[in-house]
Amino acid sequence: MDTKELLKKVRKIEIKTRRLSDHIFGGEYHSTFKGRGMTFSEVRQYQYGDDVRNIDWNVTARTIVPHVKVFEEERELIMMLMVDISGSELFGTEEQFKNEVVTEIAATLAFSATQNNDKIGLILFSDEVELYVPPKKGRSHVLRIIRELIEFKPKSKGTNIAEALKFMRNVMKKKAIVFVLSDFIADDYKHTLKIAAGKHDVTGIRVFDKREEEMPNIGMVQMQDEETGELLLVNTQSKSVRKNYAKFYQEKVAYYTDSFAKSGAGAIDCRVDESYVKKLLGYFKRRG
Repeated sequence: MDTKELLKKVRKIEIKTRRLSDHIFGGEYHSTFKGRGMTFSEVRQYQYGDDVRNIDWNVTARTIVPHVKVFEEERELIMMLMVDISGSELFGTEEQFKNEVVTEIAATLAFSATQNNDKIGLILFSDEVELYVPPKKGRSHVLRIIRELIEFKPKSKGTNIAEALKFMRNVMKKKAIVFVLSDFIADDYKHTLKIAAGKHDVTGIRVFDKREEEMPNIGMVQMQDEETGELLLVNTQSKSVRKNYAKFYQEKVAYYTDSFAKSGAGAIDCRVDESYVKKLLGYFKRRG
């Protein structure tokens, strides 16, 4: 992809997702994810209804007039976007591939965080951590994140969510808001997720295509595993083949649901032909 085409794509995503974050998600994000606590702002005269526990006795004694301390929420937070860029993300039977929807969701979340002056970081992972962008503030930083999501070429096609979570825990010393965007066609991450969710505010966003849920009956077909590259001749007319595939897929979904529920983390399911706007907004409102 040449520079002109890349910039055009980045701009297109910015226009769409920034509009969403400005008009829909900004306030919801702020009310859902709280700051680290309250910080002292100023002292003013006592007014009827003020909490007497906030009276500043030193100023009150000096001025002979009751004064109270005013506190503000210590708002600044860190958002970490953990994005699966394995081979299985390059799939889609509707208008968009899974990785394109993931990019839009990540950009919307990033602009929502920017509205609240929060820092945003990025981890791109396959079966290893492919790229780490340390948290920073500002529009130009968000645009860099979008460029990486569009243009980055992974070295590997596999998936290892546990390894990515371990890396995140090592680099994030302070509590962060963590969104893990993946199709979650993986396993062996439950224990690592539970540890990560014990310190950070973790939400999994499962992005999937409806055609992944079951194998269509279309005869003998050559298929390629996007993560291993293996070519297989599959008889999709076989009921047992279709049944085994559906069982495999549902096991992965059940593992994802169970892992996030038992770790105390949030979870969102987003099909590529559905509105991720409604899914995110509903999740924010439930948590707010």
